Amino acid sequence: MSTAPKAERLLRASAVLWYGVAAGGLWAFGLYIAALYGVGLLGGDLSRWNRVLPEGHGYVAGDLRGNLALGAHLSLAFIVTLGGALQLVPQIRARAPWLHRWNGRLFVVAAVAAAGSGLFIALTRGAVAGIYMTLGNALNAALVLTFAVLAWRAARARAFIDHRRWALRLFVVINAVWFYRLGMMLWFAAHQAPVGHTAAFDGPFDIFLAFAHVLLPLGILELYLAAGARGGARAMGAMAALLLVLSLATAAGVLLVVMGMWLPRL
Repeated sequence: MSTAPKAERLLRASAVLWYGVAAGGLWAFGLYIAALYGVGLLGGDLSRWNRVLPEGHGYVAGDLRGNLALGAHLSLAFIVTLGGALQLVPQIRARAPWLHRWNGRLFVVAAVAAAGSGLFIALTRGAVAGIYMTLGNALNAALVLTFAVLAWRAARARAFIDHRRWALRLFVVINAVWFYRLGMMLWFAAHQAPVGHTAAFDGPFDIFLAFAHVLLPLGILELYLAAGARGGARAMGAMAALLLVLSLATAAGVLLVVMGMWLPRL
């Protein structure tokens, strides 16, 4: 009997596992954004934004344009983080297609606006994490815009297979900042020290992560899509094994970020 159906089921199960872990981590990130920045806004304590963001990059008295851009960016990040995960739930697509359509429209618009506002803040207020991170964010913004347009066009053309592929790519790149945090915490934990990192974010690891937090998850997604579309049983089995490892790494990264970075700042 052919092993292909078993490999397909294994690949699907491993993808669902990774998604479950990632969705939990993304929702934790969204709640962190709301608890730190949203509470500060609603409570009238905008200085709370400066607990994490360095001087000149958080709330700046008198800088109305910059503060509005930052507030919009944080609000959009909250929408993208929570709404994006919902778009990948097949039960919602099947049982509530209207919700999938409208949430998808909101997600695409918010993703483009979040990428644009983030790039605007970096260009007007300067680099938060060095010039390499700014270049990486510029690349990320360009990919977000490209994938958003292509996902939207495919949906309007009812080319749903293409739409799914472009939407998955958009989901990955718009969450690059989340991958950045996980990658950094996993690296530091593995070495028990900030190896390759400098205060100016120009160390070897800093330069690598500035681009890898965008391109590495995207590359893994391409491998997954290729394995599912035209890979044999061995390719699908290998991809399933990789997704299992990545699920464990993602879970560890989420735990490290929550316990070591987010909770202490609230």
